[in-house]
Amino acid sequence: MKRLLMLALLLATADAASQPARLITVTQCYDLAREHYPLVKRYGLIDMTEAYNVANASKGLLPQLAVNAKATYQSDVTTLPFDVARLAALMPDLSIPTVSRDQYQLTAELSQLLWDGGNIGAAKDLSRSQADVERKQLDAELYALNERVNQVYFGCLLHDEMLRQNALLKKGLEVNAGRLSAMLGNGLANTSDLEALEVELLNVGQRDIELNAGRRAYLAVLCALTGLGGEDSLTLDIPNVPGVRAATINRPELRALDAQAEMFDVQRRQVEAGLMPRLGLFVQGGYGRPGLNMLEDSFEPFYIAGVRLSWNVGRLYTSKNDRLRIEANRNSVGLQRETFLFNTSLQIIRHNAEIDKINSLLEADGDILRLRASLRRAAEAKLDNGVIAVADLIRELNSEDIARQNAATHRIQLLAAFFNLMHTTNE
Repeated sequence: MKRLLMLALLLATADAASQPARLITVTQCYDLAREHYPLVKRYGLIDMTEAYNVANASKGLLPQLAVNAKATYQSDVTTLPFDVARLAALMPDLSIPTVSRDQYQLTAELSQLLWDGGNIGAAKDLSRSQADVERKQLDAELYALNERVNQVYFGCLLHDEMLRQNALLKKGLEVNAGRLSAMLGNGLANTSDLEALEVELLNVGQRDIELNAGRRAYLAVLCALTGLGGEDSLTLDIPNVPGVRAATINRPELRALDAQAEMFDVQRRQVEAGLMPRLGLFVQGGYGRPGLNMLEDSFEPFYIAGVRLSWNVGRLYTSKNDRLRIEANRNSVGLQRETFLFNTSLQIIRHNAEIDKINSLLEADGDILRLRASLRRAAEAKLDNGVIAVADLIRELNSEDIARQNAATHRIQLLAAFFNLMHTTNE
């Protein structure tokens, strides 16, 4: 049983080791985060709502059927303009009709719109414009994911660099520990010197544990954002530093504001269309007492057909205020656009200043690394000659390691600063 368990463990380990590493780029993470984010499903809902609203507006061109019924009691009815009693006395055979005060009517009217002044077309355009505004606003919301991807992606790259530098320090300590072991065998070194290097190796091991834990945390967040699986097989690509800095602003927030401005144009056209009269055909059929003949006090069928022109002049009272309200909303969008461009320009200035600072630091890093490497090699030569203490060598090794870490940090920070600038401008 023990042999079987060991064999299964070895096979599982070999299978995990044989899985090819997947190289993922930051731009792929942008696309995956957008596709994986739950809010992306709202695009389908916006399309459905737009289709329903446009279809409902188009149904205004279909024939419209209205059914009405009423029963009334009147305080007075139509009478003949002469003395009915005297006429009846003179002409006994004459029947004088009278109208009942209780009246009943059931009607059905079929109407067909011929021209509405552009109301239906404006309503359809407004539905499309509102849907376009929602899509552009959703684009802006999803675009904000790129900033979150940048944070975790370059955070993970920074941990990768720190792990590589930690491995170099470990290798240097192990090489010098081997030298001390040989010197200890020849009686040229003390046991405490070797133990000092072993303590440093243990410290390096602890730092390795911390860095691996931090990298796993960043990678877990990145996988949660993008929907990627198999964290152990993921390798993050280190992008090249862009050669040109973006200067123009092409953010989706601007397109959302432009869509709002276009929607206000459609609203203005809708207000103007609402001032136009409506022309249509109609046919009405009914049954009631009385019918069209008011003097026939019996239930009779009837029908009416014709052309109808209607004009709601009450909208003239509010049309001016409606236009002013729409113009005020347009001006508000203009102020939002101006404010957004101003704040974004400030961010661009800050990112450019950060890039200039890191470039200056990287220029100095090269000289510092060269000098630190020279000092470390000199310390190792002195150790071989027995003219330097191990503590001094450890100090030089740590100083060189700090210089390498600073240079690696600055390289990743430069990449992050460039991609943050690209996110700010969307160029």
